Amino acid sequence: MANDHYFSASPSSEIRERQVHVTLAGRPLTLSTAAGVFSPDGVDRGTKVLLGSVPPPAPEGALLDVGCGWGPIAITMALESPDAQVWGVDVNERVLGLAQRNAVAAGLTNVRVGLPDDVPADLRFRTIWSNPPIRVGKDELHAILLTWLPRLEVGGDAWLVVLKDLGGDSLQRWLRDALGHRYEVSRASTDKGFRVIRVHRTAE
Repeated sequence: MANDHYFSASPSSEIRERQVHVTLAGRPLTLSTAAGVFSPDGVDRGTKVLLGSVPPPAPEGALLDVGCGWGPIAITMALESPDAQVWGVDVNERVLGLAQRNAVAAGLTNVRVGLPDDVPADLRFRTIWSNPPIRVGKDELHAILLTWLPRLEVGGDAWLVVLKDLGGDSLQRWLRDALGHRYEVSRASTDKGFRVIRVHRTAE
């Protein structure tokens, strides 16, 4: 339906699954997407910018993709860090099944996807990558980021990609103020109109 959004919990539109051919972590893959999900035709520009600019994720420990969609970021993390446990979280129930199936299609056994409440409350993350859902609105976006960024381990990093024209610079300033002195917030790179923001946790 026209009022469906990729951040709807239960899209009411017809699923209309399709196959897309993508290359993640240097590996060509055929994965599944569907209507009612973000970027159903392939990897979106922001995610491409993120994946092309970040350093490798931590080789071990827990890694996180916030707003995983059908799974390109989580799958890339898992391919690059096969000894890590990768979590992908999303509120869109349709994409969770797609992401898990896509992880299996990629030959991965170290990916778990679910709703935010499915993640153990005491789990801390060494690396977070995210193309966050900017269009949910500022208040909801801030709530999402303040849910997950404080769960970085000390010494861990989060990398966020945000379109400059959708508030990338103001989000960076807000993160610096909201997270406080235990975090370093910086602009890591700019590409194709996107800002890649690094959040580094320096203290408990």
